[in-house]
Amino acid sequence: MSRHAFHDQFDEARLARLRGLASLPDPVWTDDLDDPALTDRLARVEVLITGWGAPLLDATRLERMPSLRVMIHSAGTIRPIVSDAFWERGIVAANVADTNAQPVAEFTLAAVIMAGKRAPFLAADLRAGGSWADTGRYGRLGNVGRTIGVVGFSRVGRRVVPALQQLVGATCLVYDPYADAAEVEASGGRLVDSLEELLPRVDVLSLHVPALPETHHMIGAAELAALRDHATVINTARGTVIDTAALEAECTSGRLNAILDVTDPEPLPDASILYTLPNVMVTPHIAGSLGNELFRMTDAALDELERHVRGLPLTTAVSSADLRLSA
Repeated sequence: MSRHAFHDQFDEARLARLRGLASLPDPVWTDDLDDPALTDRLARVEVLITGWGAPLLDATRLERMPSLRVMIHSAGTIRPIVSDAFWERGIVAANVADTNAQPVAEFTLAAVIMAGKRAPFLAADLRAGGSWADTGRYGRLGNVGRTIGVVGFSRVGRRVVPALQQLVGATCLVYDPYADAAEVEASGGRLVDSLEELLPRVDVLSLHVPALPETHHMIGAAELAALRDHATVINTARGTVIDTAALEAECTSGRLNAILDVTDPEPLPDASILYTLPNVMVTPHIAGSLGNELFRMTDAALDELERHVRGLPLTTAVSSADLRLSA
């Protein structure tokens, strides 16, 4: 992982726990698996704990680690770091991204509530010298009886749906062609058959799908046009899920509002109009684990390492087949 990620995720207490579970000859950490000085060290590695900034584990790098049996990823998706050679060698992959889903769900709930109050948009107006009087210019205020559309019953989506139940009279519609209707209903949502059914009915559209070829621009001009006037689009998933140009057009007209923690491209160009529109709030990809939240991911990774040491199956194992549908 990167130096920054290592220092943020491993304090002395967690390094002490790591030393109690495994043999740790120096160096404990590296961000360069190609360093010739690490040849002997890498030859003995049985477990890798990876994180943000980890390089691709391709055939050349894996040849330097003939004893590698397990990789435990203590960040988001493993997609950028695993290769065909990785799977062909039968290495077990674990990913504690479920832990990372929790702060994203918390951020999303806050965004939904703030969207109902139009808080970010009215605050932007006031900073620009706007009036306190016209609080309804971005749509009717309030969170009672709102209809929220959740696209993707994913790690994050399945946390967002039950969290939304604390809103009085709220209805949560869920679209995910791979979700189980009974599971969605048990969490407080209602599964619908298509985006076409969901979009015209929601006050807030919240996106929780991975970046896959079939999700690229799944929310384009036609889908945005289907939303109600003054609906708010919330994206904490991946920027490529939305057609940025189409969203710019709808937000510039004032018909839709948006809260975007991810964008396409990321970051947006300095000249992007989305930075200047009062009915759009852009945050710098902060919904996931940051600061003291990162220790939860480290603890989960060390829990998995302890299971491995004890000869127990890993609870967060990921297969190449899993990556066809998930982040």
